Amino acid sequence: MDIIRYRDLSSTPWRNGGGSTREVASFPHGADDFDWRVSIAEVSAAGDFSVFPGTDRILTLIEGELLVLTVDGVEHAMEKNRPFRFSGDSATSCVLPVGSATALNVMARRGTVKAYLSIVELSKTRAHPVFDDQFGLLLQGNAVVTADAADGIVSEKLGTLDTVRGDDPAPEVLGRGFLAVVTLESEPA
Repeated sequence: MDIIRYRDLSSTPWRNGGGSTREVASFPHGADDFDWRVSIAEVSAAGDFSVFPGTDRILTLIEGELLVLTVDGVEHAMEKNRPFRFSGDSATSCVLPVGSATALNVMARRGTVKAYLSIVELSKTRAHPVFDDQFGLLLQGNAVVTADAADGIVSEKLGTLDTVRGDDPAPEVLGRGFLAVVTLESEPA
């Protein structure tokens, strides 16, 4: 079972000084020209977003009250836990009307990978599986992830913003709170 602990993610400042990013995972790992990338952005100041030509983005406010994006001249008020899809080619900027914010950022190379993001309310009695093309990131609450291992079933607690990488057989998440489920599907050539 592969768990990516938030506390272990290194923070990289943005070029414009308006925030920082913690990369959860990418492919190829660490490449500037990635096929996909999942990261957590800490937005501390208004400003322009970097352009990522040829990518589709999904941004979800996960901490903070409000983030207002302007994408190609159109304003979009982002509320907590509501994914917003837009093109990485677009001229994008943000303002923070009520203070700093944290956002889950998913980027996928158009024509190579299609990304999806859903917010799932967890249950203590019905486990939520995380399949091998998915990542499950705990947004809030308390959760335990279990998986089959060579020597039996293993369980690990998830902390806030910890991520479980999907596998086959799928690890399962139980608890109370909300899980962001990122699905990355290869697109046919």
